[in-house]
Amino acid sequence: MKKIDLPKWTIFIPILAIVAYFLTVVEVSVWFSILLACLLIGSVLASVHHAEVIAHRVGEPFGTIILALAITTIEVGLIVSLMLAGGEATKALARDTVFAAVMIILTAIVGICLLRGGIKFKEQLYKLQGVNAALITLASILVLTLILPNYTISGAVGEYTVSQLIFVSVVSLILYGGFIFRQTVRHRDYFLPKDSHSEEDHVAAPNMITTLSSLALLIVSLFTVVLLAKYLSKDIEIMVHAMGAPQSVVGVIIAAIVLLPEGLAAYNAVKADRLQTSLNLALGSALASIGLTIPAVAVVSIVFGMPITLGIDMSSTVLLLLSMITIMFSLATGKTNVQQGVVLLVIFASYLFYTVVP
Repeated sequence: MKKIDLPKWTIFIPILAIVAYFLTVVEVSVWFSILLACLLIGSVLASVHHAEVIAHRVGEPFGTIILALAITTIEVGLIVSLMLAGGEATKALARDTVFAAVMIILTAIVGICLLRGGIKFKEQLYKLQGVNAALITLASILVLTLILPNYTISGAVGEYTVSQLIFVSVVSLILYGGFIFRQTVRHRDYFLPKDSHSEEDHVAAPNMITTLSSLALLIVSLFTVVLLAKYLSKDIEIMVHAMGAPQSVVGVIIAAIVLLPEGLAAYNAVKADRLQTSLNLALGSALASIGLTIPAVAVVSIVFGMPITLGIDMSSTVLLLLSMITIMFSLATGKTNVQQGVVLLVIFASYLFYTVVP
């Protein structure tokens, strides 16, 4: 008889988190906030587990796309809810979070994966065509959304006018949609590991009732993450101010929370010598993060008349360009090694240092 084959914690944690959220009207202690933070992380992990269950059912590369979209849904929900709650004071939050997400993915997640794979396997192989498609698409969207706003003259420095926002949102969606079409239809084989069939054969796909249960629990988990993150946002800001750190650190913390399960999934894949899957997860998540978040934030900005700052400062621009150049050269041969991971992690450490000490 078919039954729901899911770990119990992935079922109970999101439900417990929702109950705890509604108890916030009567409980506001520090310990309760710590409990909510733990439930937030647990809900993020649960949501990604359910996304992975669905992904295993539908197969690659659809699996990595579902996981990336789940992560992006969380990110968009957090940013939009915080923007609506904070008003004009949060006009740079979308920029800070998206920039942090891209830097964490390109330098930290990819760097750790290349380092771990290099230590264990010396060299790992991947399909160059798929990675190239992701990188050129990502580079185009990054320049159009995070760098170009500093050089337009129709609006304030770092800000797009309404017409420019609409244009860059449409362009971002076209670029991301084109990449997804290439990944799933036109050139699906570019994104499949060479041994993908043998990988899928040894683990049975989940049954239909398990898949549908995961779909329902995924929606619940995403909803829970947005609720808890919105509630804890003030505590995060207070903590950042107490440290004497810049406001942009808030975006780094939000991005780190959202990308934690994505990083774990990519790390587990590379440990199993599936670098292609690991890169699909990382680069696909970076593309979804910026290609879908910016249009969503633009809609909120236009509908509610809230100005948003998209242009990053000069030091951030240098670090972003350095990261893109480094990863393009690192992934230009079809083989990876330890040194590439070391260099990317050093860039990530530099990014963190200059964010806290600008």
